[in-house]
Amino acid sequence: MSFRHVRTGIATGTLAVMLAGVSAGSALAQSEINWWHAMTGANNDVIVKLAEDFNASQKEFKVVPTYKGGYADTMNAGIAAFRAGNAPHIMQVFEVGTATMMSAGGAVKPVHVLMKEAGEAFDPNNYLSAITGYYSTTKGEMLSFPFNSSSTVMWYNKDAFKKAGLDADKPPKTWPEVFEAAKKLKASGHPNCGFGNAWVTWVNVEQLSAWHNVPLATKANGMDGFDTELKFNSPLHVKHLETLVELQKDKTYDYSGRTNTGEGRFTSGECPIFMTSSAFFGNVRANAKFEFGNAPMPYYPEVAGAPQNSIIGGASLWVMSGKKAEEYKGVAKFFTFLSDTDRQVEVHKKSGYLPITKAAYQKTKDSGYYKEFPYLETPLLELTNKEPTENSRGLRLGNMVQLRDVWAEEFEAALAGKKPAKQALDDAVSRGNTMLRQFERSVSR
Repeated sequence: MSFRHVRTGIATGTLAVMLAGVSAGSALAQSEINWWHAMTGANNDVIVKLAEDFNASQKEFKVVPTYKGGYADTMNAGIAAFRAGNAPHIMQVFEVGTATMMSAGGAVKPVHVLMKEAGEAFDPNNYLSAITGYYSTTKGEMLSFPFNSSSTVMWYNKDAFKKAGLDADKPPKTWPEVFEAAKKLKASGHPNCGFGNAWVTWVNVEQLSAWHNVPLATKANGMDGFDTELKFNSPLHVKHLETLVELQKDKTYDYSGRTNTGEGRFTSGECPIFMTSSAFFGNVRANAKFEFGNAPMPYYPEVAGAPQNSIIGGASLWVMSGKKAEEYKGVAKFFTFLSDTDRQVEVHKKSGYLPITKAAYQKTKDSGYYKEFPYLETPLLELTNKEPTENSRGLRLGNMVQLRDVWAEEFEAALAGKKPAKQALDDAVSRGNTMLRQFERSVSR
């Protein structure tokens, strides 16, 4: 048989079948969307489930989540991958990495641009402003997509309160009330810690500033420009640290570290009052052998207008540049998928992180869920307590991870009696400003 006859036989017999197979294969071909993240344990399960549900909801795109280590590790890996030309499409970055991501010239594609180019319906006003403000320009343009958000709350041991003669249903609202309650708790069986906190600078510098509507730094805490200067050596900050130093002497207050490694002091019953992330909820529910509650952060009543609103912790999703338009279409569809009201409600209940949309918050509230689990609404009440100001929108400081270490060093020096509180904060501000100028020079080159 000649080649012509073979070709004719194919044309008349099997070409239609082959083309049908090719067509089916093309229909099944998917654009892969790589998502690098820093979630472990139950939160990793949430991420995997979100990706699986999205992949099952359509056939064009496949989101592939990959754990890349802790927050700092994930951000560093993503930036290195971008320089090497193989960055993921989506990267989860903790909130204090925002300035670094903004300054990573050309490495990111702003979310508001992504959604517009992809033709996805997108209204920033649908999201909680206290969350989106952290990740937006002064014009309200969202740079990254809010994902897992939390805030600082005050956890307290109701059993210990009852034993100390305190009202377990009326936790302290002000700092002076916390100090007095802690003294009674210490005297009634908690000799090593009346109260404590994790994330020492997040709680005692960043949140303290926002909650009292006082500047942590100029330029709206860096949100309006990298030429910002630190200001957290104000009379309020000095007074607060001086009080902690004094209470540390007899363990009415006890220092518990720079990160969240000391949180177990609350679940073990050692520290009956403990200020840390609202995302601590899962651990408290699983490990506390006592009745517990949480409440908003305390405030100093003499500060006019306090409390203001809290700021967020957690992370957002950044879109890396240099990808194909079709792949960006998939990323945009995934963000729309994540914003679905019912999906946000489900993630909120499973993870303890906050719903990012106003509709999801309202639906959870209307369902009566917070009557059974009031702990999950506390951070939302803090974030939405008042409309954010220049002092409470958030902060955007370069080299924030290193800055926090410097601030913590100075806090520790004061608590150890090596420096007066005022000098420690002056030094923290001075050292921090030097680092900010270095960062400003690096991004202006």
